[in-house]
Amino acid sequence: MTFLIASQIVLWIGLLVLGVVCFALARQVGVLHQRIAPAGALSIRQPLKLGELTPQVTVTSLDGAALAIGGARGRSQLVLFISPDCTICAALLPSLRSTKGAERQWLDIVLASDGDDPQRHAAYVRDKGLTQFPYVLSEQLGRSFGVSKLPYAVLIDEQGRLVATGLVNTREHLESLFVAKETGVSSIQQFIAERGHKRASSGEQRG
Repeated sequence: MTFLIASQIVLWIGLLVLGVVCFALARQVGVLHQRIAPAGALSIRQPLKLGELTPQVTVTSLDGAALAIGGARGRSQLVLFISPDCTICAALLPSLRSTKGAERQWLDIVLASDGDDPQRHAAYVRDKGLTQFPYVLSEQLGRSFGVSKLPYAVLIDEQGRLVATGLVNTREHLESLFVAKETGVSSIQQFIAERGHKRASSGEQRG
């Protein structure tokens, strides 16, 4: 009898310790989430500054339709620069399809690439099931946004202002652009810089 009581006590102590450990881990996860909160993708030096109005450029899609990129449109526009040779781009496409459905109320998505072989890109669109997206070939468009690595995304708001840009290797990177639009933090660099400034200011106040 005494042994059973002792074992029950030990069991309850073990459960209590486990509960404390789980609580501590959950709290640590919350702290880590705050430290690495989505704050825009990794931005690359570009000709246009964030917050500036983007010039409206008219390009022709693969299907021959005229398409306006940039400028005030009443809806936000995401331009994703990809390439048939980019394996990361291909891995990102399922997330892009999901994003189109989830954000259709306010966002238009355009796929962009360069190259002089429209037939190759048309085959890529068919093979990857991208016919639901406008697809344009324009080397000048990529240069105007300073695109040097892929996949690269540019988010333009409904007033035509450049909201966020950056490399988007994952779904989280893609969604971080929308977070940047909501919070006004346009890139990881800006997020880190602002956190450092806040910590410095907090340290000065304590001192």
